[in-house]
Amino acid sequence: MTSQLRPSLPILLGAAVMLSLAMGLRQSLGLFMAPATQDLGIAVAEFTLAIAVQNLGWGLLQPFAGAAASRWGFRPVLVAGVLSYLAGLAVMAMAQGAFALMIGAGVLMGVALACTGSGMALAVAARPVPSALRSSALGIVSAAGSFGALIAAPIGQVLVEGWGWRVGVWGFVLLGLAMVPAAWIAGRVDRVPIPPLAPGESPRMGLALGRAMTHAPFLVMAGAYFVCGLQLVFLTTHLPSYLILCGQDPMLSAKALGTIGGFNVLGSLFFGWAGGRWNKGVLLGGIYLVRSVVLGLYFAWAPSEASTLVFAAIMGFLWLGVAPLVAGMVVQMFGLRFQAMIQGLAFMSHQFGSFLGALGGGVLFDLNGDYVLAWKLGMAMGLVAGAVQVAYALRGSEPPAAERPPPRPAVA
Repeated sequence: MTSQLRPSLPILLGAAVMLSLAMGLRQSLGLFMAPATQDLGIAVAEFTLAIAVQNLGWGLLQPFAGAAASRWGFRPVLVAGVLSYLAGLAVMAMAQGAFALMIGAGVLMGVALACTGSGMALAVAARPVPSALRSSALGIVSAAGSFGALIAAPIGQVLVEGWGWRVGVWGFVLLGLAMVPAAWIAGRVDRVPIPPLAPGESPRMGLALGRAMTHAPFLVMAGAYFVCGLQLVFLTTHLPSYLILCGQDPMLSAKALGTIGGFNVLGSLFFGWAGGRWNKGVLLGGIYLVRSVVLGLYFAWAPSEASTLVFAAIMGFLWLGVAPLVAGMVVQMFGLRFQAMIQGLAFMSHQFGSFLGALGGGVLFDLNGDYVLAWKLGMAMGLVAGAVQVAYALRGSEPPAAERPPPRPAVA
């Protein structure tokens, strides 16, 4: 497999480094919530509103970023996203109130993630590799993209404890500079020719969009993806605050986020490999079901360091494993030509869920003084979404024309 991937390795490496830092820095922003809200004199809900705006902007803009990459190429979109990312972190570091925090951590980082996050990175990774190795390559990039949290979370916590949250954010700016060359190298994918249209594959953007919005398996997948976003962003935003509320060492939050990042690697590799062998829809629904059960079991009892790290390990294994499965399903359904845009539509649903997970968790905490109702709702929604995804995948359906092999010529 290595020899077959070797020509595309620089592109895959660039996409992985970009994704690693983009996701790792973003997933670690919850470390700054407690000190930033105290320093700025704002409510928890105001901080989480900025994260919610970030996720909503990311989701709303993802299809447009994908469409822009289809029209003008990936490189300009990726590089513009990195610059917006760095600007957002800088504005956050200099914020004096909730409005500046929303512009930096919310609007600018939302724009940036639409251009540099998993949707774009996996669209880049899907093009230069042979179709037989695509699922594994997507898993590899997702896995490599998980290392960011291993680096960012501990560094951020050390900087916060030693010099304050603003220095921690400036440290993230310095780490983020490595995304500039990574995005430039990943942009070499623009030189890779797109395969010829498969039989029935839409030749125009509007037709591809219309097919996606009327294709039932895609709509089910996108609906379940909503709950995926809700659960994950609830955890990255509120787990640090929850652990402090329960009297745990603040460093445990960084350990947990780092553990999630480490086990992301194993989960991404496994589900990338598994997606090439078994029904991707069933695997996806299974992730949602197991993740929801584990979430409920963890929050039902008071946390300890051991239970938190075990929880983080299991959740990490099930975290980014969804990414190669979703990306692979989109390619199977609709082909490569407009993958970034169509995958962006699914991710828009994911980010609506992320918006609700970040903001809803903060609102319920401010109303009730705890996270009990928030985690119960997140668990219940995950169980329903997982069950529907598995049931629909097992039911089976006729694939769209882009998925079906061309008919064999008649034998005289």
